[in-house]
Amino acid sequence: MKASTLRLAVLGIFGVVYSQAMAGFESIPTTTPITISGGTTAYIICNPTGDFGSGSGSGASVKNPTTSPDNACYISPAPTTDLTAPISGFSLVSTANRQVTLNNTYSGNTNKNIGTLLDVVWRNAAQTECIYGMKFTANTTDYNTGNAGNQYFEANGIARGGFVDTSTSTARTVEVAYSRSSSTADVVYRAGRTFTSVQHRPGDVAQPLTGLGSSPSINGLDSWPGSASAAQQQADLNSNWVEFTTDVNARDDDGSTTASSAMFYVKTSCSSAAPTAVANAIRLRQTFQEQSTDGANPAANQRFIEVPVTGFVPPNGAVTPTPTSPY
Repeated sequence: MKASTLRLAVLGIFGVVYSQAMAGFESIPTTTPITISGGTTAYIICNPTGDFGSGSGSGASVKNPTTSPDNACYISPAPTTDLTAPISGFSLVSTANRQVTLNNTYSGNTNKNIGTLLDVVWRNAAQTECIYGMKFTANTTDYNTGNAGNQYFEANGIARGGFVDTSTSTARTVEVAYSRSSSTADVVYRAGRTFTSVQHRPGDVAQPLTGLGSSPSINGLDSWPGSASAAQQQADLNSNWVEFTTDVNARDDDGSTTASSAMFYVKTSCSSAAPTAVANAIRLRQTFQEQSTDGANPAANQRFIEVPVTGFVPPNGAVTPTPTSPY
């Protein structure tokens, strides 16, 4: 029985009723994908509202869900601070504030500081489990020096690696969750055991199917207008990675601006060893979810971009493949 299910059962026994959502950590695949209608998937759905960040106004995402299925993976009430463990029994071990630097052909091959990433590790008293947390906050840096106007990086997918123990070639079991300690934070729409961030435009699938046969950083249609093909909506299971689908931008072109992500959590096995920071362990992806509305060449402004960031990994964790730039 999951911890969240057990908790609700106990509350029911004592007749306690809460108006807030009380979901929490959810299991995602380890080595075998989930069977769904039409095939198999590496993803679970956390919050399907707002068309994965494409909606605005009355169709915008529900940021503080209180009912199923919108509250899966959602921890409520949120921890009092981003450095507070999301569940009891875990203590802070390591934390780092990392500058997120974009450097590719769009930036004229110069460094552009597009935001910051908070990287956190908590560990339980038995020193057998750790929670790896991260939160991306975007800023208003114009990264595209070749176009008129201001183009701000949009994080539609954030992947974290290192969940295969290289000493034994064993894939660690993982659970995922998220919390929002700020009204400007977005939600997690889905989370998957995959390296690939899949584009989500209105009408696209909620749970990408496996069967691609490869693991690109980003899958979708890298042009506008149009719709992705079935193959461009796939993502194969990759036991070494966990991917969170979100929509973070300091000024989103679709009007649903959320300048920071939620705190994303991955709970897995670890040891008493000090956390190790590994280059490129975290990847931020812009997946061309919508057309940009500024600049001289709008259709080029939200194209596929991957930005690597250093991150903590579990013991004996490693990260491959190397990043692609701009994609």
